[in-house]
Amino acid sequence: MSNSQGRLYVVATPIGNLADFSFRAVEILKTVDLIAAEDTRHVKMLLQHYGINGRLQALHQHNEDKASQGLIDKMLQGMIVALVSDAGTPLLSDPGLPLVQSAREAGIEVSPIPGACALIAALSVAGLPVSRFIFEGFLPRTSAQRKTFFKERLEWQATWVFYESSHRILATLQDMSEVFPAQRQLVVAREMTKLHETIVKSRLDDMLVRVLGDPYMSKGEFVVIVEGADDDKHSEALTEDQIKLLRILLTECSVKTAAALAAEITGVRKKTLYQAALAMSGETH
Repeated sequence: MSNSQGRLYVVATPIGNLADFSFRAVEILKTVDLIAAEDTRHVKMLLQHYGINGRLQALHQHNEDKASQGLIDKMLQGMIVALVSDAGTPLLSDPGLPLVQSAREAGIEVSPIPGACALIAALSVAGLPVSRFIFEGFLPRTSAQRKTFFKERLEWQATWVFYESSHRILATLQDMSEVFPAQRQLVVAREMTKLHETIVKSRLDDMLVRVLGDPYMSKGEFVVIVEGADDDKHSEALTEDQIKLLRILLTECSVKTAAALAAEITGVRKKTLYQAALAMSGETH
């Protein structure tokens, strides 16, 4: 741990409404020697609003490895640096990880100055369980990759969240509708804390209709929150061929073995097949 060396503050900035900036954050940015910013032009507007005349240096995804080393050298000489992103909390789908990692490795103290975060803001008003959730950042860019991504998460029982851009929100929901059941609950939060903030909670099929029919629902920045799977609400319906296979296996095997073999052959969850086999055999729990 550092002693008289410099220090790094990781400072959250507003995600839309400039009033969502803490007194502590303002004071820190007024006193540091240097502010490392994702986009110096964007951050200047915030600084001007609060009368902050700090020295700026660009640190973005294209230069952060090289720029981080220069900032580490400055902090080792005693400089106090603040890291900010364009909006929200740095490192959450924003640049800054190499700087924070390098600072810690160099024994430089790293302190968070908490504040706005689109992820947490959206979760707080979603009306879905948030005692356990998974954050996925931005999704893959191609349709095929997104569908694979969705298939891997179809049975997740925890609430999960991702960010999406205006360019892909419609395509992403269309891909999701080909994988997830129509009744799966979603929350789409766009333009959080801004003038046109919109937070919609609905079934997946209704959400797709809403976005298709409302041009404003394809504009802005999005947080999408997905309800986790529930065994009772989202149980799989077996096809006729799967039911036929299970019946054949039951003539030769126990319920447990038939369900296990059918799961291996069809890829359907063993629990779903076991429940169906119990019903077919007339056994009880």
